Amino acid sequence: MVTPQQKAFCVLQYSKTESVIASSVKLKLICAQVLRDLLGEAIEYEKILKLTSDAKLESGDVKATIAVLGFILSSAAKHNVDSESLSSELQQLGLPKEHASGLCRSYEEKQSSLQDSLRACSLRLSQLGSVSWRVDYTLSSSELREVNEPLVHLNFNVWDGEHGRTATIPMALSADKFRVLLAELKQAQALMSTLL
Repeated sequence: MVTPQQKAFCVLQYSKTESVIASSVKLKLICAQVLRDLLGEAIEYEKILKLTSDAKLESGDVKATIAVLGFILSSAAKHNVDSESLSSELQQLGLPKEHASGLCRSYEEKQSSLQDSLRACSLRLSQLGSVSWRVDYTLSSSELREVNEPLVHLNFNVWDGEHGRTATIPMALSADKFRVLLAELKQAQALMSTLL
């Protein structure tokens, strides 16, 4: 069974166009729309339909073409592939040189901004807005005569970008557990600062 990505690649490779130059220009224009989408801008689907109308592609084929181009461009940016290497790889997979060159020109123009955009949204399902805290120190209770134990209360205000709302996550920790949490958060922050 052929996957939609494989089918879209075949459509890109063997599309019925009169001139290779014209089709590579169309591919570059389609890539520009896909790059807009990857950069968080609105994709103009009507333009893509107009560019692919002469190839008489079905709606599913056009969507698969957009998906495969998005995959190729985002994967290349994630792995910091230069445009020459990308062109060579695409040609080895069977894409004509003119098509590969058009795709790579579009990629090269937006490579750094695409990498910045992907870096900004990677591993970010939610975002910490603020933290409030208080420490309660229990001297004694009705059950124990002497407790002398601090209890740390934390409230994390987290922005959930997926659902578009803020949620408050409360927790209460003993002093020992709070020290462990603080140490692990510092380690995570140090690790993240090396990645960015």
